[in-house]
Amino acid sequence: MIAPRDSQADLVRRARSGDVDAFEELYRGHVGRIYAVSLRMVADPALAEELTQEAFVRAWRKLASYRGTSAFSTWLHRLAVNVVLDAMRARRRWRERFSDAPLARPPAAPVRDHPEALDLERGIAQLPPRARAVFVLHEIEGYKHREIARLLDLSVGACKAHLHRARRRLREELER
Repeated sequence: MIAPRDSQADLVRRARSGDVDAFEELYRGHVGRIYAVSLRMVADPALAEELTQEAFVRAWRKLASYRGTSAFSTWLHRLAVNVVLDAMRARRRWRERFSDAPLARPPAAPVRDHPEALDLERGIAQLPPRARAVFVLHEIEGYKHREIARLLDLSVGACKAHLHRARRRLREELER
């Protein structure tokens, strides 16, 4: 007889006490969503994979700081978004210090089942990094402008401007 599936709270409790199997089950249950948000934000499958792994490494290390005031998935998602944003900031600082050449366009997002989804994913991948991050966080992940502004170290007005430009560019891209 198969044992009933452990609840999220029980898995988190067990993982906090060092149970690697419990954390592995949490990983399997959340890795798809964490990878998806990472990929949409960085538009590079290899980097998204790396950042997904980094998010789970950081989650394991910071599991003791999870207070349970929100769902574990919410806490993990926020942590993963911060990992991606940290990486984007670090890459931007590196480019500013060491590179005079403009960067090439990031590779297109993976193919989806529907042509419309493919066009949208391609359009999102072609947005400039900040506009892409604002668009993904606001339109796909549901963050408010104030939260995005704080995460990206922008003013709320700049956040709204990036979103407006991203929407306009996506509309133009999809009309072609």
